[in-house]
Amino acid sequence: MPKGKINVSVENIFPLIKKFLYSDQEIFLRELISNATDALTKIQHLSSIGEVKGEIGDLGVEIKIDKKKKILQIIDNGVGMTSEEVKKYINDVAFSGAEEFLEKYKETSKDTGIIGHFGLGFYSSFMVADKVEIITKSYKDEPAAHWVCDGSPEYSLKKSDKKERGTEILLHISKDSKDYLEESKITELLNKYNKFMPHPIKFGTKEETIPGKEEGKDEKVTVDNIINNPNPAWTRPPSELKDEDYKQFYRELYPYQFEEPLFHIHLNVDYPFNLTGILYFPKISNDLNLQKDRIQLYQNQVFVTDNVEGIVPEFLGLLKGVIDSPDIPLNVSRSYLQSDASVKKITNYITRKVADKLNSIFKNERENLESKWNDIKVVIEYGMLTEDKFYDKAESFNLYPSVDEKYYTYQELEDKIKDLQTDKDGNLIVLYAQNKDEQYTYIESAKEKGYEVLLLDSPIIPHLIQKLESKKEKLKFSRVDSDTLENLIKKDDQVISKLSDEEKEKLKPMIESAVSDDKYTVQLEPLDSSSLPFMLAQPEFMRRMKEMQQTGGGSMGSMPDMYSLIVNTNHELVSKILNTRTEKKRNSLIKQSVDLAKLSQNTLTGKELTEFINRSIDLIK
Repeated sequence: MPKGKINVSVENIFPLIKKFLYSDQEIFLRELISNATDALTKIQHLSSIGEVKGEIGDLGVEIKIDKKKKILQIIDNGVGMTSEEVKKYINDVAFSGAEEFLEKYKETSKDTGIIGHFGLGFYSSFMVADKVEIITKSYKDEPAAHWVCDGSPEYSLKKSDKKERGTEILLHISKDSKDYLEESKITELLNKYNKFMPHPIKFGTKEETIPGKEEGKDEKVTVDNIINNPNPAWTRPPSELKDEDYKQFYRELYPYQFEEPLFHIHLNVDYPFNLTGILYFPKISNDLNLQKDRIQLYQNQVFVTDNVEGIVPEFLGLLKGVIDSPDIPLNVSRSYLQSDASVKKITNYITRKVADKLNSIFKNERENLESKWNDIKVVIEYGMLTEDKFYDKAESFNLYPSVDEKYYTYQELEDKIKDLQTDKDGNLIVLYAQNKDEQYTYIESAKEKGYEVLLLDSPIIPHLIQKLESKKEKLKFSRVDSDTLENLIKKDDQVISKLSDEEKEKLKPMIESAVSDDKYTVQLEPLDSSSLPFMLAQPEFMRRMKEMQQTGGGSMGSMPDMYSLIVNTNHELVSKILNTRTEKKRNSLIKQSVDLAKLSQNTLTGKELTEFINRSIDLIK
């Protein structure tokens, strides 16, 4: 059987690297600064183990622009390279110097924070440059080297007279990439990708005001413009940080966010994977178009993406903050996540950590949690709906607010209502409202009976209560204006109808004839005389299915509007309708009462509202 070796033609692969290696052209600056940072980290490590003698000086990266010469320059004072190392690391495509360094010093370099792994980052420079130069001097006692390439497989390599340790990369920016010679563009990229790199990054200078020698006479001085914070809060032990430090870091992350975060969660784990970070709970409104992509993903303090789908559970995508992990597998451009078992472990850890934090707040600061519940409940409800592991933990701290601003856990709620709010089949009926104003009449009617009414007003409630009912036996949620409430009211045998059976048989066809709408089912019920004469109640199942369809759940087609028209046989107006002699006046009273029921549910609009107003004027006259 013939065997052989696949040959890769440099002439063919080089254009592909330049064009398709990275998803965004602007990535080149991040990659080159990451290489420079690695060079600094290496010299720091070699110095710490005694392989480099003497002082290594203040380490850093500098970015320079020469608009006249059309050159963008990246300079570092790291380990540098010898001529042989340039041949090895630069000329051999995809040979990673970082990987080799980590392997060589594997006993001591475990936690150095070396960034590079693929050995391809340098070639991203050819996406924006016609020619690239490398001038480099190794920490070893060898001559400096000068490498030049115009984007073809041809290069030149000669000695250089560079005296200082480190590497300079000169990009001769191409015509179609000239915006990378603008200070504003480079500043934008540095702030996006390199804001928290582990070594100082200098870009130009700035003026600062300092106290003068004489009192009241401040002086202006020119200082280096360091654009990054090398020691962000997430890299520091939680024991060193105070609440104000977390808030200050939040302002650093989101300078245009004026509201303070409600809670923070500091992530810090080193086994079975490495992950650090800080997550913040911002105020979240009941808006289905929730802004996501607020959590930033870093790898060894290098910004990767703000699309953390696949790492952070979907419901926690509503939070803000930073996650940093060298163990999250990325593709060659550090732009897209690769799915594997370690990602799943990280996801599970983040979910558990958030649940534990919320449980701790519930146990130790319940009043604090209750005061902020309306601002964070969407996250918790979303998590319970989509993540079973989170659901299991959240059962103990998930709160159910009432219309009277009381807060119950499920167990507390069950203990409170089990004696009064059960139907004839033994189901526990949890009554809730979604809008206190629109359902006010129904809420008051239920409260008069002694029932507890919850206020569940987030957009995903129809989906969540469906799940809650499936998890617990003999549990039913019912909106306070649904027909389920009548099953509870009927249990009260003290309410006796003032109308005889004969009068009821006479009344019902009168109402059906006047309404003449097949979406209404007329029910005659003996209610308190203080209740409305007519009330509209939608079957709980039908209404919930419609709401779920509106929020992206269910594919049953358009659900029809179906209502129970509940007629209070104990109301004085109903008796008057029954005893009205003229059909015209009777129909007018019935239509007026139906419209009042619609008005109480905020469903009276358009032509029906105009007719109601005109009819009201006629009745007054």
